[in-house]
Amino acid sequence: MGLTLVLGACGGSQVPAADAPTAPATDSPGPPSAGTTAGNPQATPSAPATPTRPSQATPGAGRHVVLISVDGLNPDAIGLLRRAGRLPVLDRLLREGAGTLNARTSLEETRTLPNHTGMLTGLRVLGPRGTHVTFNDDNGGTLASLNGHYIPGAFDVVHDHGLRTTLLAEKDKFDFLIRSWDDTHGAPDRTGPDNGRDKVDTARIASAATLTTILTAQLAGDAAALSFLHIAAPDAAGHAHGFMSRPYLDAVRRADREIGQVLGAISRRPALRARTTVIVTADHGGRGANHGDAARPDNYRIPFIVWGRSVARGADLYVVNPGRRDPGSARPGYTGPQPIRNIDAAGLALKLLGLPPLPLTQPDRLSALRVR
Repeated sequence: MGLTLVLGACGGSQVPAADAPTAPATDSPGPPSAGTTAGNPQATPSAPATPTRPSQATPGAGRHVVLISVDGLNPDAIGLLRRAGRLPVLDRLLREGAGTLNARTSLEETRTLPNHTGMLTGLRVLGPRGTHVTFNDDNGGTLASLNGHYIPGAFDVVHDHGLRTTLLAEKDKFDFLIRSWDDTHGAPDRTGPDNGRDKVDTARIASAATLTTILTAQLAGDAAALSFLHIAAPDAAGHAHGFMSRPYLDAVRRADREIGQVLGAISRRPALRARTTVIVTADHGGRGANHGDAARPDNYRIPFIVWGRSVARGADLYVVNPGRRDPGSARPGYTGPQPIRNIDAAGLALKLLGLPPLPLTQPDRLSALRVR
């Protein structure tokens, strides 16, 4: 559900996450974090290790990717509000960047946690190379305990190359992902100097206003290589009032303003602007009361927009990626020509940072997206 950003500090401890009760089964946002370490409410955060500062020779050094997930963003809302001149930021991203309003979720699920897991790992839900996250709340476990083996995400590659990461989300269910890659459950760093097991250097679950403040402050100072931002307002309004209702469209406009704050922080630093790429996508769409039926077009059709460094201006992502096929209104499986999906976000982020791809995605032989 949402668009995503990541920022962090290499080798540091997590920003404490919530110790609130498990969120309800709907995709409504959870309460802000109350100040305990994610995944272990009794633990005291460990002292930060001395971060390994990347040299200019370090792959990815000096580049930045901000991944934004707008939870429950139906592309029809983008079209409607753009035509009315009421969505200035996403309109700018589409005019100045490369995008499509006809991307796809994971085939199997159109719910929040399964699709965000795919965004950050590059993996489908089911099958031998799947995440098997078919639930939509934090079950108290990890990706490794669920699958019987460790599943790396984009944060692993970035962190293990001595660069910093951040995960900022509005819903408590993201604790499942934070825990999967924390200093207890993350894999040992076997790439160059040991930067520790905690792959998410800064992790926070809080309100959108708090998260946007954290992210813009990081962008104004020492920006992380990979930043993930989750914005939940459209999904919350959709569940409360109906997707594509007036309150839902108002929430989409609020999300647009929050993205605008991020772009403003980037644009105020020309050197940062020249080195930064922003990716905006969603975990699902929605129409009416919910989005749980993965076979409904309103649920599985999502935007995928890329803006910034090395991105073609005003380009259609299907045109610059001839190996992908615009699916029209269809819902393609994982065989045959593939559409652009939200699970492309992880591979694209690593490619834009000049880092190696995730190893578990390679058997699918689906190359990372081109943006020009």
